[in-house]
Amino acid sequence: MGNYAEFLQAKAQLGGLHGFAPVVRPAWLYDFQTALLDWAIRKGRAAIFADCGLGKTPMQLVWAQNIVEHTNGSVLILTPLAVSAQTVREGAKFGIECHRSLDGHRPTRIVVTNYERLHYFNPTDFAGVVCDESSILKHFSGATQKQVTRFLLKVPYRLLCTATAAPNDYIELGTSSEALGELGYSEMLTRFFKQDDKKPHRLEDIKQWRMARDPDHFAKLAFRVSQQIGQWRLKGHAVTPFWRWMASWARACRKPSDLGFADASFLLPPLQQRDHIVVPKSPGSGLLFVRPAVGLAEERDERRRTLDERCRLVADLVNDDQPAVIWCHLNVEGNTLARIIPGSVQVKGADSDSVKETAYLAFAAGDIRVLITKPVIGAWGLNWQQCAHVVTFASHSYEQFYQSVRRCWRFGQRRPVTVDVISTEGEVHVRNSMMKKAEAADVMFAQLVQHMRDATHIAPLAEHDIPVMIPTWVS
Repeated sequence: MGNYAEFLQAKAQLGGLHGFAPVVRPAWLYDFQTALLDWAIRKGRAAIFADCGLGKTPMQLVWAQNIVEHTNGSVLILTPLAVSAQTVREGAKFGIECHRSLDGHRPTRIVVTNYERLHYFNPTDFAGVVCDESSILKHFSGATQKQVTRFLLKVPYRLLCTATAAPNDYIELGTSSEALGELGYSEMLTRFFKQDDKKPHRLEDIKQWRMARDPDHFAKLAFRVSQQIGQWRLKGHAVTPFWRWMASWARACRKPSDLGFADASFLLPPLQQRDHIVVPKSPGSGLLFVRPAVGLAEERDERRRTLDERCRLVADLVNDDQPAVIWCHLNVEGNTLARIIPGSVQVKGADSDSVKETAYLAFAAGDIRVLITKPVIGAWGLNWQQCAHVVTFASHSYEQFYQSVRRCWRFGQRRPVTVDVISTEGEVHVRNSMMKKAEAADVMFAQLVQHMRDATHIAPLAEHDIPVMIPTWVS
């Protein structure tokens, strides 16, 4: 039987090394990118949570090239819509051959495709898979998420890349871990977290509130929803083990200095956020004054009731000769904006993939001045540094807001970026929710980076051995 140190190491739940020593190290990589890649390649199955503009695409391509050189096999790079073409262009720029495929055909060793096309491909044909903007997986239906995870589990080498790993959403960290073959999200929660004692009362309060509004509605919350409502929190004794476990399969950074390197060219330009509150011409039906909307139904009614005022304000804000991207949340918002803003182009969910991609590329090239779309359609992965004006309606989703802004406010942007956030007098709860989530995400990501930095410097157990001091009276 091994010694006690080996026993403790076996219980540590730290991910093992499934990779190899890097074969390709291009000189054009930045020092922090080389360090991330060396770790990810040796790890074999890893996640890189690097902010927008830090070069995740070239890192993915170099990682894929290393897998190809080492295994003589193929690598599949999964991306959101329109990012596939962007990845292929980046490959040509850096001299790494890759081609796009939409039907399962493998035209080259490195194949790029959209998540929606995954069912055309066979996992046994690939030695490695890259999931670009991997946080998008949680927005898909459960069936698609399972499909991606099952596909990855059959491939030896895996890399997840995203700018926002939803740092205020522990469950997503669990799904990322599961896709890499580490702990599943349920195992992660069981091992490191405990639920708030008030969870049963919260669930019952929600059910009673829904039944009071609609007696025929009986709330049956899904397990994941109950988890989020239950507010899982780290066990007191599990804080250090949790971050040490995270650091065994993931690296996070918002700038190179988070990893100990100089920021140099990676400095963001100034960002100005302007909050605009629309005062309705009249309160809602049967009300004497405007009161805060409560619940999604009332918030949706508030937005529809103030549609014209909000859209007119947006049209006035972009009434110049500069590029602008407008993020809406309702079809009627997009349709109205497209009608009243001359020369604007709207990208809708009903549009074909080719129509969406053509519009995104035209906007990036400067052929379209004002682009109108929804965050759920185009807020992931695209580079629009030619645009320095973002307009968005208020939303509860911090991740959608963050991604919407970071399409333009990213490393490589040379101008100050202006973000106009439009809300109504009755959307006070939405604004407060967004502020709290933004603050929580900043604090959480800072903790994540700090704990990962500390965890990577934990010395082996043997170095912490302290000799036993035997009192003289014992001998």
